[in-house]
Amino acid sequence: MGNNGQVTRPASARAPRLDQVCAAAVEVARAAITEVDPADVGEHLQAVAEGDRLVTHYFECRLAGYRGWRWAVTVTRVPRSRHVTICDTVLLPGPDALLAPGWVPWQERLKPGDLGPGDLLPTPPDDERLAPGYVLSDDPAVEETAWELGLGRPRVLSREGRSEAAQRWYDGDHGPDAAISVAAPAAARCGTCGFYLPLAGALRQSFGACGNFYAPDDGRVVSADHGCGAHSETLAETAETPVDELPTVYDDSAVEAMSVSRAPGSVEAAEPAEPYGHP
Repeated sequence: MGNNGQVTRPASARAPRLDQVCAAAVEVARAAITEVDPADVGEHLQAVAEGDRLVTHYFECRLAGYRGWRWAVTVTRVPRSRHVTICDTVLLPGPDALLAPGWVPWQERLKPGDLGPGDLLPTPPDDERLAPGYVLSDDPAVEETAWELGLGRPRVLSREGRSEAAQRWYDGDHGPDAAISVAAPAAARCGTCGFYLPLAGALRQSFGACGNFYAPDDGRVVSADHGCGAHSETLAETAETPVDELPTVYDDSAVEAMSVSRAPGSVEAAEPAEPYGHP
């Protein structure tokens, strides 16, 4: 069978000979198209031999919305008879026909964000993103530990499921290549931020949740090398003046009286002592 769905014969096989009686039955074939108004059946296009005494007649289709389609009527006759009978009548697309896209199952048509309130999205039992979880135990101590480790669920993410999720998050709007991350300071990475809450399990090394109320990624999973301007260690720079450049300031609000001694025999010794202000 060829790529176009038609049966191909080996090169050595004998091609069917066009039966002249069947090929001449154009009007008989046209009259067999009773599904529509005769005006919707256009001119005869060709007659193709399908086998011995088996011919298909093609007519132009003039139905609105079926541009490029063709009516196909297959006729035949018994040996040594000139009476032609109808085998089949069908409307087929031609080489230039406008066709609807191929059917895609709904599971493959779903896109992120399609699920709305009240919608249900069943997960197939053989979903390769999931793997069987922990088998429940009757030991309360084991149960507590198992559930803490994420093993109390019927199914958990498989290795492939974790890999797909990690790649999707990393390539998305919360990875290192996001516009807000590229514009942030080089040192402002989520992995070193105080608001960064690492995930559990194997994804802990690369992903966490943002817990900064003012950050645009608050409550979302971000990669450790994602970043933004709301990093916990992004501090406003303050201008500091060196100590040796500070002006000298005197406090004259209080003055303490002090006596000054004079050298014996000096001129100052004969004068009365004057108080000096001492800051």
